[in-house]
Order: sequence, then structure tokens, then C-alpha cells
Amino acid sequence: MRYLLPAVAAATALSIGIAPAAAKNSQHQQRPGRVDSHVSLHLSKHTLMRGEAIVVHGRVRPGGSRRVKVVFRGGGAEISSVHTRPDGSFRLRWTPARTGTYAVRAFGVHDRRGRGAVSAARLATAYRTAEASYYGPGLYGNGVACGGTLEPGTLGVANKTLPCGTEVKLRYHGRTVTVPVIDRGPYVAGRDFDLTTVTKERLGFPGLGIVLSSR
Repeated sequence: MRYLLPAVAAATALSIGIAPAAAKNSQHQQRPGRVDSHVSLHLSKHTLMRGEAIVVHGRVRPGGSRRVKVVFRGGGAEISSVHTRPDGSFRLRWTPARTGTYAVRAFGVHDRRGRGAVSAARLATAYRTAEASYYGPGLYGNGVACGGTLEPGTLGVANKTLPCGTEVKLRYHGRTVTVPVIDRGPYVAGRDFDLTTVTKERLGFPGLGIVLSSR
């Protein structure tokens, strides 16, 4: 019995010392920390005219008031900052300053509640109207100003000022094609582009009229 009592006392003292430490560790493990975030992003439209506004909207999870940066990248970078509503949603209006195709992404800022996250990229193209014609028949086999030879299957456009190789996205009645600048012209006053035959055909363009251009 005399040996049993000290052993019981030692066990009791040991359990008293362990309990607060275990409780402390448990509280530490349960303390909330940063969680993985998710950002969704949507555009009200993907095709617009220069100077026209679109609505950019999305949601950050988990919700709450969070800061979001929306980056518009294309020919330069524009950045807008917005705070989410309590449910994590956000919304802003954006007007492109110039023509071109923009890749739009939303970045959820890293904070004490959640780790930073980025949305998938959404594309939006801002166009302008342009006078166009076409060329090709009777000129096949001739050289073009940017190098190479004009053939019936050559994709491209002629323009007086854009650098050779510049990618131009053209749109006509819902059809789009992206082609490089391969030549100089047209030399008729008021016209912006001469389309090669195959470019004209892919657009369904009649040969003379107005197209939408990203450049």
C-alpha cells in the first residue's frame, strides 16, 4: 500500500500537467486560419465596339468582404480594384480605351481569411468599323510587300500603316477570322484593308463594304 499511494499521486500530478497542455493544443488546432479561395469571372458580352461598356461580374468563395483586382491585358494592362459584397459577389463596368482583344482575369487578394486565387481568363474583343475591299485574281504569283508570294490560298490583309505580321481580327455578320498584315494597300481613298480572296471567303464578305476590325 505504501508503494501504491506515491504511484497514484505521481500519476495524478502527471495527468494534471498534461490536461492543460492538451487543451491548449486543441484550442490551437481549432483556431481558424486561411482557407483556399476560388474566384469565378464572367463578362456580359465578348464582342463590343470601342468606347462601349461591358459588365464584369463574379464571385469569391468563401464570401464576405474581400478585395478583388480585375486585370484587363491586351496592348497594355488596365487594373481595377473592387470589394465584394457580403455574399462574395462583385460587379464593375469597364470601357476599353482602344481596339484589340483583351484577356480579363480576376485576382482574389490574399488576406487573413483566405489565400489568393485567380479566375480563368475571359476574352473580349473591342472593334472599330473599317472600309474594306479585296484583291487577288490577276495578281497571283506576284510578290507582296511583307515578303512572300500572293497565292489563291494566302490568308492576310493589306494595310498602309500597320507593321508587317500584325495580327488583325476581322468580323463580318457574326463570322470572324484572324489574319496577318502581309502587304501594303489599299490605295483607294477611304479604304482601310484589302482582303485576300481566301480571307474574304472565310468571312463571307461580298468584296466591298464595312467590316469590324480589332486594329
